Amino acid sequence: MSVQEQSSEEPGGAPTEEPAPAGAHPRSLAEDLRARDDSSLSALLRARPDLITPVPTDLTQLATRAGTRASVIRALERLDRFTLQTAEALAVAPEPAPYGTLQDLLAGDAGDPAVVEALPRAVAVLREQALVWGSDDRLRLVRTARELLAPSPQHPSPTGLGPTVAEATTGMSPGRIQELLTAAGLPTTHDAVSAVESLTGLFTDRARMSALLDQAPPDSLEVLSRLVWGPPYGQVTADPATRLRWLIDRGLLLPTAPGTVVLPREVALHLREGRAHQRTEPLPPPVEPTSVHRPQVVDSTAAGQAYTALATVEELLKDWDEGGPSVLRAGGLSVRDLKRTAVALDVPEPVAAFWVELAYAAGLLATDGEADERYAATPAYDEWLELPAAERWTRLATAWLSATRTAGVVGGRDTKERTLAALGPGLDRSAAPEVRHRVLTLLAALPEGGSTSADALVARLHWERALRGAASSDDLRSRIARWTLTEAESLGITGRGALSAHGRALMGAPPGAPAPAPATGPGDKLPVHHRHTHHPVPAPEPRSPAEVASAAALAGRLLAPLLPEPLDHVLLQADLTAVAPGPLRRPLADVLDVLADVESKGGATVYRFTPGSVRRALDAGRSASDLQAFLAAHSRTPVPQPLAYLIDDVARRHGHLRIGAASAYVRCDDDAVLNEIVADKRAQGLRLRRLAPTVLAAQADPATLLEGLRAMGFAPAAESAEGDVLITRALAHRTPPRTAPEPVPDGPPSPDTILLGAAIRAIRAGDLASTAPRKPSASASGSADSGSGSGSGSSGGGRNGTLPRTTAAETLATMQAAVLTGGTLWIGYVNAEGSASQRVIAPVRVEGGFVTAYDHTADEVRTYPLHRVTGVAELADDQA
Repeated sequence: MSVQEQSSEEPGGAPTEEPAPAGAHPRSLAEDLRARDDSSLSALLRARPDLITPVPTDLTQLATRAGTRASVIRALERLDRFTLQTAEALAVAPEPAPYGTLQDLLAGDAGDPAVVEALPRAVAVLREQALVWGSDDRLRLVRTARELLAPSPQHPSPTGLGPTVAEATTGMSPGRIQELLTAAGLPTTHDAVSAVESLTGLFTDRARMSALLDQAPPDSLEVLSRLVWGPPYGQVTADPATRLRWLIDRGLLLPTAPGTVVLPREVALHLREGRAHQRTEPLPPPVEPTSVHRPQVVDSTAAGQAYTALATVEELLKDWDEGGPSVLRAGGLSVRDLKRTAVALDVPEPVAAFWVELAYAAGLLATDGEADERYAATPAYDEWLELPAAERWTRLATAWLSATRTAGVVGGRDTKERTLAALGPGLDRSAAPEVRHRVLTLLAALPEGGSTSADALVARLHWERALRGAASSDDLRSRIARWTLTEAESLGITGRGALSAHGRALMGAPPGAPAPAPATGPGDKLPVHHRHTHHPVPAPEPRSPAEVASAAALAGRLLAPLLPEPLDHVLLQADLTAVAPGPLRRPLADVLDVLADVESKGGATVYRFTPGSVRRALDAGRSASDLQAFLAAHSRTPVPQPLAYLIDDVARRHGHLRIGAASAYVRCDDDAVLNEIVADKRAQGLRLRRLAPTVLAAQADPATLLEGLRAMGFAPAAESAEGDVLITRALAHRTPPRTAPEPVPDGPPSPDTILLGAAIRAIRAGDLASTAPRKPSASASGSADSGSGSGSGSSGGGRNGTLPRTTAAETLATMQAAVLTGGTLWIGYVNAEGSASQRVIAPVRVEGGFVTAYDHTADEVRTYPLHRVTGVAELADDQA
């Protein structure tokens, strides 16, 4: 590697190199980037947003950052399998590698036509992401990527290839190398270097190599066949068997350590017929529909699930209205509370965890922040309840799409072997939104009403993110993909495994038409020199809040006609039940939830009236006449006599006993009732004693006394210290205002167009300042730190690391001359905080100790105090 290459790929490398002459091969990644246009740089920064945080000062710093280990690993992780295989082939190819050599490594001697056609796109992607640079006859892999992908004993190459002959013979005695030549039938040479070249030439010559292997014993060929696809290392004894000795003597196996031999890369490639990989995958696995349903069936099924999702979330939060489960000390729900929630919702525990996490992600559920911290509904839940059903659904669906909290990992273990709890820490998986988006996009690419298997989707995801998706079907991305299918069905985004019309709209796809699948492979012909091709599997472009809101509104409009219309009536029956033939409007549903208990759910909900439920309504402040009138107004059938009697009977006894705080007391105008209570064995735990004919005192608190007497069949009412009846109202407990949890991003966010444009202008200007030739100033000839070289401050990148230095008189004269001639100057500048930088300016006016100039670095007109300018240097005529 040349000095220039080293400086462009290593942090803290050598100073910036001079630009390469026009038409010459780039000598470094920085020079390669310098030759790119703005659209190519935009594509690079969009594909690798970590390179723009913070904005590099010039192209040399951009190239340095693009070669850092962390950034290269992130870029490799986002490559599809064939593009990654292309990079792996370049890592084992000689450097620099002509395009033809790379094609041979991937297509083999037979020249796989699919590989030949797909390779230009893969090379274009690697170039676009600055992982490969150079012209087609001198392709170079960024050094960090080569170190990561090249074979070594500690880190075997994914290709299964071993070291080259030259690498494997390093340290071998010259005499031993000459012996290898003689045994292979080659003439000896005068030095070890030429001997290695001669042996390499034999192994890379197809005809001569075939002739040599024709002489090999069958047992020796069998040894080679076991090593050919990797791993290339094997163990031998101090006295190898004959079949191994034949290979070792001819250099077909080379010793790397005592007792260890390796198959040289050139030999393996000959045995593989030139292929670097046993199986090259230029095309993604197809995602074919396994079944196709009528779109109307899919939409109606999904709408039914959407309605069930709304009902489930409402039921969950109603159960927690008066204060839900306690928060664990480490955060989250206890296993016992999750089980109770699952029983209340009549679902398995993993499904209960999903609904709890969904309500939390939508901002409907949070902790109350009190000393005895509990979970409860938020004020946003009350606002959510007032929305139309379709809008409530879109709130849940959009929250699920962008959430990084992943309910599927609940019950698993973290890195410290602690159990992951629902609503607890450690549930964020930054890849979740991307995987969900990709799974639904693949479903949208199927024919309308088409569904596919989870295995087909997982196989496609493995191909699209080869490093992140391991060969195992149990890696995180695979599990998220399978959870996505289940959760999308539960939410009503899909129906019968196919994407619904409102699901398509939510994803931003045109209604009634499948989303276009990303182009990959034979149908997309691109020239070899194309550098600005989009990645065949692009990361989803971030949608603006306005676009998300527009898509959600369209999805809601499509879903609304499919949801059942809320009803304002029920059917009262003589067996003390009420049947709601569909969803009820909010006021009716709220009253019935207090007045009756839900007995069964489904297409129709059955409510049952009991003495306890009627007492609950009376406790909430309703009178018997209010309840009778309400039921008569909202029933399509007359109020049955048994129900009327039940209400009147409970109301007659309600409040006959009064409970207050002494520790607690019971008072009643009828002393016979108090006698009955005292005589009842069930009252022994309350430890009652008579204070007066109409008053009993208890050592239990009022709440316990209330519950105890109600369990005995009485209907007591609580009263205040003034003797007034206390009314217990439902829906009383809410948390303070809370915001929904923010998703944890998977690396830096993708920059928008405005930021990209500003960043590229700043990088170009900084690069101009660091590379443009300067005219020497009058004081430069005798000064060691003059501006004859490119200076650099904290934001610069000069060739000798210094700012230009001129006297105040020289600075003023040069500025004034540039105003008259329209020239461009390079200046050193120190701001008020003492931070030094270099800038390229075109002075417009000099007066009052200030210079007003167009600053190429900032791309705007600015005014600078002359006393903060360290010096000036004119740009050379060809750069001015």
